[in-house]
Amino acid sequence: MLNTLSGRLLVLTTIFVMLAEVLIFVPSVARFREDYLRNRLERAQIASLALLAGDMLSTELEAELLQTAGVFNVVLRRDEVRELVLSSPMPPTIAATFDLREAGPFTLIRDAMMRLFVPKNQVIRVIGSPVQMAGLLIEVTIETAPLRAEMIDYGLRVLALSAVISVFTAVLLFWAVRVLLVRPIKGIVGHMQRYAVAPEDARGLIHPSSGVVEMREAEDALQKLQTDLTQALKQRERLAQLGGAIAKISHDLRNILTSAQLFTDRIEASDDPLVRRLAPKLVNSITRAVSLCENTLAFGRAEEPAPTLGMVRLLDVVDDVVEGERLAEDSREITFDLDVMPLLTLRADKEQLYRVLLNLVRNARQAIAATGNPGTVSIAAREGDEAWMITVADTGPGLPPRAIEHLFTPFQGGARKGGSGLGLTISAELVRGHGGKLTLKESNADGTVFEICLPKGDGMV
Repeated sequence: MLNTLSGRLLVLTTIFVMLAEVLIFVPSVARFREDYLRNRLERAQIASLALLAGDMLSTELEAELLQTAGVFNVVLRRDEVRELVLSSPMPPTIAATFDLREAGPFTLIRDAMMRLFVPKNQVIRVIGSPVQMAGLLIEVTIETAPLRAEMIDYGLRVLALSAVISVFTAVLLFWAVRVLLVRPIKGIVGHMQRYAVAPEDARGLIHPSSGVVEMREAEDALQKLQTDLTQALKQRERLAQLGGAIAKISHDLRNILTSAQLFTDRIEASDDPLVRRLAPKLVNSITRAVSLCENTLAFGRAEEPAPTLGMVRLLDVVDDVVEGERLAEDSREITFDLDVMPLLTLRADKEQLYRVLLNLVRNARQAIAATGNPGTVSIAAREGDEAWMITVADTGPGLPPRAIEHLFTPFQGGARKGGSGLGLTISAELVRGHGGKLTLKESNADGTVFEICLPKGDGMV
């Protein structure tokens, strides 16, 4: 019971209500004591009126009046004359004097608490103002035992009532918490447990329905989490299936491309100038394709192989990429603008850098070609003190918002119809393998700019 939220709340509510009642108890007892003493003053004043009405009272009648008033004697000051109106045999000592005419709340509380914790019966003097302006002051002497007994009885009744109120309030709050808080929480936990058993089953997704704002926010957050996780699990399954398929395809494709390599030797021996110029490009392309298959590069593997770093002349790699893209049918009205120093060398894996630039340049060319208008693909490079910076820019229509949101997410970051988004994902992974970073610097109606940052040192940029 105490290990549950509602059980602990029940106990805490009872304690807090009792604490509040205790804070109320102290001034209540102080007020009771003040009322008790003022009541004794009023009784004493009424008893003294009997003497003022006649000249003499018998001793028996005077004792009966004092007993009824609950005092030992009554002193009334009228017209600046202080006179003993009623009296009885007095105890020898008066322990304290209390003047109710000027007593503040803290004084009354202090005196009341002292009386509760002093069990000894004492005689005290009490001074107050007569009612109905029947004099300047009235003074009586009383014993404290009856006062203390009345205070204890009153306090016990207040505490008993406080206990009843506390329990009743705690039970109501316990029921309210069970209905408004614990039950919805258990519902959310139940949804989580059912979802954990079968996360692929869409029926396990929670449907927010709570009318409580905080609970509704929790349900909305859980629904989003479940939806994102379900999509991630489905995508992981697709990637696993893709990896198995690519492994099989790459095996057979490698054999086919190996056979194609055997024919390139005869092509290189051709006397046709155009063939002789293009033959090395064909050989390099087939060699890269064979290497691609041998290493199962098409994102089907868990990770890309570590780059083999060496000093690479960037312009050679850029020329290979651009020459291949210029052969595409849709590149006739596309201009390739190169701003790369001929002698600029950087430390990278030549084949992986080629793949990164090929993906970026091909995406740029296809984006421009999709508009049907002429355009320009620009490749620029510069060397800084700590890194080499390569930018690939185009004058295409820019990336759609969904592509920007899922830029490096496979199967979600495609910018064109039929695109898988794998190119940017692979490129970003290859650049990270170099310790660098691939970022989208700009994308709007004027075009798109990607930047590759490759560090000169061993640290990540």
